[in-house]
Amino acid sequence: MNKQLLHTPEGVRDIYSNECEKKLFLQNTINKTIKEYGYEHIQTPTFEFLDIFDKEKGSVAPKNMYKFFDREGATLVLRPDITPAIARAVSKYYSDYDMPIRLSYCGNTFINNSEYQGKLKEFTQAGAELIGDGSSDADAEIIALSADCLLKCGLTEFQIEVGHVDFLSGILETVEMDEEVVEEFKTLLENKNYFGIEELVSNCNFDDRIGKLLIKLPEMTGQKEIIDEARKIVKNAKSQAALDRLQKVYEKLSYYGYEKYISFDLGMVSNYNYYTGIILRAYTYGTGDAIATGGRYDELLSQFGKNSPSMGFCIDVDKLLTAMNRQNIEFKSKEKKVVVIYSEEQCMNAIKYAADLRRWGSSVTLIKKNSNYTENDYTELAKNINANLEWRL
Repeated sequence: MNKQLLHTPEGVRDIYSNECEKKLFLQNTINKTIKEYGYEHIQTPTFEFLDIFDKEKGSVAPKNMYKFFDREGATLVLRPDITPAIARAVSKYYSDYDMPIRLSYCGNTFINNSEYQGKLKEFTQAGAELIGDGSSDADAEIIALSADCLLKCGLTEFQIEVGHVDFLSGILETVEMDEEVVEEFKTLLENKNYFGIEELVSNCNFDDRIGKLLIKLPEMTGQKEIIDEARKIVKNAKSQAALDRLQKVYEKLSYYGYEKYISFDLGMVSNYNYYTGIILRAYTYGTGDAIATGGRYDELLSQFGKNSPSMGFCIDVDKLLTAMNRQNIEFKSKEKKVVVIYSEEQCMNAIKYAADLRRWGSSVTLIKKNSNYTENDYTELAKNINANLEWRL
């Protein structure tokens, strides 16, 4: 047999046994929590036309998409991002609907990351979109919902960093900087490359005040006090309005009781260009990447024909699972599992007993006793699937 057939391509993997059970637990917990906030589930196709995610939509760069052709020659892609797909669906099915729409989702996305990054290329996202509400209340609800989902999954040590697109863009609009330099600056800022930013600023000959502000941006992080500090040094109207919005959102998050999980990153840069306002990222121990991301995208739906302000978030279930495993967090599934070992003489009784247990909500595995296996073998089997072991002999 060709052993190469047993391997998966780079960037994808099998998830099985207890790990698969844990991942399903996280997905179900997130879905249940989002539903408690009044969100209805939606499913969009795994692949769509390339135009749904093109550069103008502000989604993933084409070079990072998995592209292929249908029989008619149209270019299709495996979805790299679910939000634009939901924007398309809402614009189609709710074109004349004016009330807020709350939708949730859970599905796999595909990004052709460089193999040198060591990242998964297929991963599961679970999240929510609040469409048709441009208020700070909607911003706060989405951020609070993301915190609630993480807490319900069993995570306790995490921080949700919140920023605003207009804070940075307001500053950059006051600076004469070529588009290529702006993109370079954003990349350096995203990576918190202090030395790179200092070098770029020194080469651009900005006036002293602007230069110091640009160099300070990576450090403009912290609790709510950072908003007041930023007001003193940033004077343009756009950035000031962004700070006002952040202040309002924080006040409303305090009503939810989640303010201790909130911090601010005023220099936050999003990988998605469709974000227009509040943006967020959640971090925890055990993984260097964000386990949840999101933001406001008030102009995305208009590209599909529906003008509607929107806000959403998604949790990367695979990264959350990795972090929780590394933190040795117990998965508190309420499912009761039982393994019943029975003899030929007790077959009928064992089947009826298992049926009774299942009616009461237990998961029951029936195994006919085999002389090739010892009692320890059966004990180990039950332990591996976190089940109680019972005998009907």
